[in-house]
Amino acid sequence: MSSTILNKVPVPTRWRLAIKTLPFITVIIFLKFCVHSYGYEFLTLNSLFTAIISANIFLIGFLISGTLVDYKESEKLPGDLSSSLEAMADEGIIIWKNKKSQESKDYLLKISQFNKALIDWFYKKEHTDTLMEKLRSFNEDFLAFENQTQANFIVRMKQEQNSIRKMINRIHTIRETSFLGTGYAIAEIITFILVIGLIFIKMDPFYESIFFISFVSFILIYMIYFIKDLDNPFGYTEEDSLVENVSLKPLLDSQKRLETYYQEK
Repeated sequence: MSSTILNKVPVPTRWRLAIKTLPFITVIIFLKFCVHSYGYEFLTLNSLFTAIISANIFLIGFLISGTLVDYKESEKLPGDLSSSLEAMADEGIIIWKNKKSQESKDYLLKISQFNKALIDWFYKKEHTDTLMEKLRSFNEDFLAFENQTQANFIVRMKQEQNSIRKMINRIHTIRETSFLGTGYAIAEIITFILVIGLIFIKMDPFYESIFFISFVSFILIYMIYFIKDLDNPFGYTEEDSLVENVSLKPLLDSQKRLETYYQEK
């Protein structure tokens, strides 16, 4: 019952990773108390141990810099997708104003529906293959426009279609693959070993050792979570439970505009 209530309590986004890390810190502090109480602290703090901590922080910094490049690129993709879809819609509006054809009206409806399918795809309610097939189906509309518009208009629509296809493939790659999985593994192994070492290290006075162990463990574990979160900027579903996601506002705004374009016809 209590866990259900906690799950319903809204947590500010910026604190979710910290709260996710706290249970590990609680366990580490408990183990440190047990080890200290039974006199199992057989390690001593030396320069080699601090050097390993520095090396691990350097490795984590390297992983963050690598994932940050993909994240900064990913921030642009929803806006670029929105721009390409509305550019395709502009050509359809021009054809409608010129020919008042049913094909152009159906085309605008299809773009609005595709924008909605694209948003669903980000939330994993739509498969990539299905989305690609819907994108490919615009070829039928371009064929219907051959007698209604100039060839260069259709070429522009095809170019935007190809740009959308490239961006979908790029997003799919970022979402489904990890940056340097072996790098994550070694960072996790070193962090685990360091935490175990901190538990068995003897430091006096004891309350200072609790402070330093808690602080160092929190930083290391938090940064591991942060890297994994940053590695997939498109984790919008509950099963992903990620925090640092890029905004889909450009696509949500374009959805409203595209629906307006169609309703005005």
